[in-house]
Amino acid sequence: MRLFFIRPALALLLSFAGCGSYAAENAIRISQQNIDNLGVNLSKPKAVSQIPVLSAPAKVVIPPTREYIVSAAQAGIIDKMNLAIGDKVAKGQILAQLNSPDLLTLQREYLKASTAQQASLINYNRDKKLLEEGVIPDRRWQETRSLYNSAVSETDEHKQLLEIAGMTPGEVNLLAKTHQLTRQLNVRAPITGVVMERLAIAGTHIDMMAPLYRVANLDELWLEIAIPQERLGDIKIGDRVVVENSDISAKIALLGQSVNPDNQTILARAVIEPIRPTGSASLRPGQRINTRIIQPSNKAAFKIPNTAIAWHEGKAFIFIRTPEGFSVSPIVLVGKQDDESIVSGDFSGNEEIAVNGAVALKANWLGLGSGE
Repeated sequence: MRLFFIRPALALLLSFAGCGSYAAENAIRISQQNIDNLGVNLSKPKAVSQIPVLSAPAKVVIPPTREYIVSAAQAGIIDKMNLAIGDKVAKGQILAQLNSPDLLTLQREYLKASTAQQASLINYNRDKKLLEEGVIPDRRWQETRSLYNSAVSETDEHKQLLEIAGMTPGEVNLLAKTHQLTRQLNVRAPITGVVMERLAIAGTHIDMMAPLYRVANLDELWLEIAIPQERLGDIKIGDRVVVENSDISAKIALLGQSVNPDNQTILARAVIEPIRPTGSASLRPGQRINTRIIQPSNKAAFKIPNTAIAWHEGKAFIFIRTPEGFSVSPIVLVGKQDDESIVSGDFSGNEEIAVNGAVALKANWLGLGSGE
């Protein structure tokens, strides 16, 4: 004995097959009672101005102009490393302190040049007065002035060497007043940002220009998106990029000129919009995410639930409510977002469509409920 099981929706169709419901080529005539029995829900399509073009993986990166390697300008022993990875830092804040004998030499040379400049200034002022009184010839005045200008230049040179070594202008001025030498060299943050990496350990000896920290300003981040080379023609500069499951968006600013030989993709760089909405701070440099590239639509397009779409022979259809039942309207899928699709077709968007129960309506349309 063979048993047959009939799906609930199809059973309902069988029950009203002889009750005034029938399928036409592009229309379904059905009563409101039978629509309710089938559990068909209606809703209007939502007009959209942008459509998703491509989904692609991306990596969050820091712009090169916002990332710095902080190095020791002089050789020495690290006394203190003040910050750890992830700490926020302000511009000019002391990151590390070094014990540097080489700094003593630079300070001594600066004080020596400063003293020579002061002595030269005395001669400069004396000979200037003597020239005005006609006591000395112009040639002697030119020699005195040249010596003074040379002394000023040498002092300025040694002052700049101290500032390059890490001393602030205020610390250099204090040295000039007090003549007190110090071996402590303070390494300061060049920008306001976050410590991304610590590259040295306290108590160790380091050479000149040895890296200590990597610091970055995270106010602006980029997305590096891998675009399949065959889809490059669909993407253009200025396209909007949205991060999946997020309210973060960006705009494509660059399309690469070379193809990655490993995966045959092309780099697209998107700059995250400056005014980022709440929650966008969840992005982290190095993070890998999924993105969708979106473009403005040049024709009418609508967003509908995937459950509203019925497929037949490789074509997509929706069911539009009419006074007699439903008309069957072909549609073109132009994009997809999660459980919704972006479609276009011969309708204005003011119509009501079946968003649930499309399977049962399709069965009725194809005559599966008649003659059983």
